[in-house]
Amino acid sequence: MKLVDWYKKRRDAKKNQKPPEGFGEHMVSWIKTLVWAVSVVTIINGIALASFTVPTGSMESTVLTGDFVFVNKFIYGPSTPQIIPFFNIPLPFLKTPPVIAPTTGDVIVFIFPGNRDQVKPTNFEYYLKRCVARSGQTLLIKNGRVFVDDVEFPLPEHGQFRNLTAEERAYSHANDRVMTFPPGKGWDRDNYGPLRIPMEGDVIQLTPENMIEWATFIRREGHLVSESQMQIDGAPATQYTVKRNYVFGMGDNRDNSLDSRYWGFIPEIDVVGTPMFVYWSMPVSTDSPNGSSIFSRLGAARISRLGTIIR
Repeated sequence: MKLVDWYKKRRDAKKNQKPPEGFGEHMVSWIKTLVWAVSVVTIINGIALASFTVPTGSMESTVLTGDFVFVNKFIYGPSTPQIIPFFNIPLPFLKTPPVIAPTTGDVIVFIFPGNRDQVKPTNFEYYLKRCVARSGQTLLIKNGRVFVDDVEFPLPEHGQFRNLTAEERAYSHANDRVMTFPPGKGWDRDNYGPLRIPMEGDVIQLTPENMIEWATFIRREGHLVSESQMQIDGAPATQYTVKRNYVFGMGDNRDNSLDSRYWGFIPEIDVVGTPMFVYWSMPVSTDSPNGSSIFSRLGAARISRLGTIIR
């Protein structure tokens, strides 16, 4: 090749070469990549698979505080994204019919409906409990034993009760009678019901005596309620027709679980999935305000929990 030709090719290559990107272009490119990544994670998280960290001991020893589990979200019906990942911002969502509906005995992940007297929760949170009864079934707890449609629901394999003295349990029950759902019944965690789990189409007969029991439930279904005037959406009401199906969730750690006994029914549409297995586990420390360092926590990883199937 002649020197002149080589020089011309090099000059032309330099002319065609793009100038270095400026700061603004770098920022635009970075934002596009971030938006794409968040969009992909959001779609996958809404449709098929999600990660969930167990924050409390209410399901011990089936799952432990600090377990990281993969959740199958497809089984109970894929949905449009429910939150923006990383930011925990809730989104309006649509859900397809479930492949199978949640059934008695399933471990479920669901959107927390709020405390007993709240129409909506303060923060958007996912909870994990065991479904002990579904819509149309009748739940009764007698001396800590759970019965569903008069058949005993056995304590799960890894379920447990706390070793409380008679005095401690009596004190706990006294507090429960004020805190349990629905208000006014005076039930406690070990003696609860009988209570029918609402099913779409059920007709609830309303009286001045039981209106307080159902007021928050009806509000959660989207209505305005006046207990004192016995009105729903401004009209006199002596009955109410249920709009959705529900399930009743309890923790396997029966004496250390705030669950449906305290805050009520879980809409079936808000059951988002079932945990499959533990993919990571490390203890959560509360010894100091800031917890343990990440290095000490990593060193305390519970390797034996990895791969544990959740049943």
